[in-house]
Amino acid sequence: MSANDGIGVSEQVHGYLSALATAIDGLTECDLTGLQDSELTSVMQQVEKSLRRADAVGHRLIVETAERSLPGKLGHKTLNKLLIGVLRISAADASARITAAKSLGTWHALSGQPLPVDLPETATAQRDGDIGADHARAIREVIRKIPHTVSSSDVAVAEEILAELARSATPEDVEKAGHELLAHLNPDGNLTDDKDRKRLRGIRLGRQDQNLTTPISGHLDPEARALLDPILAKWARPGMNNPDDPESPTGAAEHPAVDRDKLAAAAGLDTRTAAQRNHDAVKEALRALLASGVLGSHRGLPATTIITMTLDQLEHATGVATTASGGTLPIRDALKMAERSHPVLVLFDHNGRPLHLGRSKRLATADQRLALIAADRGCTRPGCDAPATMTAVHHVHDWSKGGATDIGALTLGCDGCHALIHDGPGDWKTRTAPKDSEYAGRTQWIPPPHIDPERKPRVNHRHHPKELLERARRKANAHKYADTVSRREQPQRPTGSDGMDEIP
Repeated sequence: MSANDGIGVSEQVHGYLSALATAIDGLTECDLTGLQDSELTSVMQQVEKSLRRADAVGHRLIVETAERSLPGKLGHKTLNKLLIGVLRISAADASARITAAKSLGTWHALSGQPLPVDLPETATAQRDGDIGADHARAIREVIRKIPHTVSSSDVAVAEEILAELARSATPEDVEKAGHELLAHLNPDGNLTDDKDRKRLRGIRLGRQDQNLTTPISGHLDPEARALLDPILAKWARPGMNNPDDPESPTGAAEHPAVDRDKLAAAAGLDTRTAAQRNHDAVKEALRALLASGVLGSHRGLPATTIITMTLDQLEHATGVATTASGGTLPIRDALKMAERSHPVLVLFDHNGRPLHLGRSKRLATADQRLALIAADRGCTRPGCDAPATMTAVHHVHDWSKGGATDIGALTLGCDGCHALIHDGPGDWKTRTAPKDSEYAGRTQWIPPPHIDPERKPRVNHRHHPKELLERARRKANAHKYADTVSRREQPQRPTGSDGMDEIP
C-alpha cells in the first residue's frame, strides 16, 4: 500500500467517523416527542440495526489489531489487556468481544489470504443488522456443543438454520431451538449407552440452610423427566398450590400393605447409592401418581405423559420422541413407557396435518386436542416455545365470527399469545396456510404493522426443527446447483497449441 493510498484510507475512515458522530449528535438532541407511535418503533428498529452493524465493524478492528500484533507493540501482554486499557471496558466484555471476533471475523493466513469464517451465515446476518451479539452468542454455543462425529456439512447446515432463525427471533428462541436441533443431530446425547445414563442418574438433597430451605441437585433420566413434566404443568400452574393464598386449589414405606420381612431382605441386597435411591423413588412415585388418576384433567385431557413419534421411528426404534410438555426422550425409553400405557393412534395427511375430526360445538373434544398435540406440539405463534401442556385450543377463525370447531380450523396457542389476537392496535391474525403453500394446513400468524409493516404470514418452526433443517438443506442444494450452472455457462478461455491459456 502506498503512502498516498494510506492517507486516502485514513481520510475516508475519519470522514465516516465524523458523519457517524454528527448523526449521533443529531439523534441525541432531536425532540422525539413529535414522532407518531408507529414512527417511534420504526426508529428503535433502525437504531438497533445500526448498532448491530457497528458490532461487525468492531470485529474487523479486533482482527486488524491482532494480526498486526499491536498489543505487544504497545506494551500489552494480551489483546484482552489492550481492549481494557484503550476502551476502558470490563475484562468480561473484552473477552466476549474477542471471542465473537474469532468466530465472526475474517482472519488471514501468513500469506495474506483470507481464511474461511467459522460462522459465515451468522457473520452475514450481523453485518446486515438483523441479529445482535446475543443472537450470535447463542448460535456459537449451540454449534460448540455439536459432537465431532457430526459431518462438517451438517454443522454448516445447522449454523445456517440458526442464523436464519435468528433474523426473526429472540436470542432465547435461538437457544431453545438450538437444543431441539442438537437433539436431532445427536439423539442419544453425549453419552455412549444406557449404562452411562444409569450411572449418572441421581437426586441429591443438601443440608437445610439458615433460611431452612433445602438445595436439590442431580440428573433425571429421560423417562423420569417425561413423567415429571406433566405433573409440573398441572400443579405449578399460576394460582395452583399457592401457600400464601388460603383459597388456592390444592391437591410411604409405612403403608400397611408393605411386607416388613421382604423390605428388610431387599434392603440387604440393595447396592445403589443414596442419590440413586432418591431418583428411583421419585421416578416410581411419579409413575404411580400419574397412573392413579388423582391429578384429574389438564386443559381437557387426563394429566399424563403424552408422547409423539412417527411411524418410521416406531418401526426402526431409533431417534427421539417429543412430549407434550416440550421435552424429548429416546425412542427406546418411549417404547418402554408405552408398555404400561394406552396408545392413541392419530392419522395425518401428506402435509403432516391430522385428518378430518370436526364438531359443531364451540369447545374442542379431548380427541381433537390429542390430534393437535401430535401435530402442533406447542403454541403455533412464531417464536413461542410454550409446549402443548401450556396451551389452549384456539379457533383459527374466531368462533364468534363463524369459525368452526373442526380439526382443520383449530390450533394450539398459549394464554399469552392467544391474548394477542384482537381487533385493536398491535393485533395478530391467524389463518390456515393454503394448500399450494410450503406448509399447507399449518397455522399462519400475521404480525401487526409495528413488527412487520408488510404483515407477511409466518409459521412457527420452534416445535418442528426438522422443517428448518430440511428447508436449509434445500436452500444449500439450490445454491450449489446455481453455482454449478453459472460455472458451466462461463465462456472458456482460448488455449494455445501447447494447451496453455492464451493471455490477450
